[in-house]
Amino acid sequence: MIFPFMTLDDGTEIVHSEMLADQRVKVYIEKPDATDGFHDATCYLPALEWTEIHGFSAQDMDRYDEVIRSTAHLIIEFSQNGGFSGASGLSN
Repeated sequence: MIFPFMTLDDGTEIVHSEMLADQRVKVYIEKPDATDGFHDATCYLPALEWTEIHGFSAQDMDRYDEVIRSTAHLIIEFSQNGGFSGASGLSN
């Protein structure tokens, strides 16, 4: 299952998986682009291992790395509790 996590001020969407069997969480980042369609990247927590980076500059990735690094503890917690809604008790 994939859960929404955050939308950044530049329109970048961040979503994450539930906790995977190998105890990792897949974080996916996607941003619309008028020329390419979408730019995207995948990160696995807790190692903060980036893979499959398409269209983002090094400066973009530095920013996204900091966002994921600073919120990794929340993403990991949410991945085990049904996303933000489940962890906050807002889901039905």
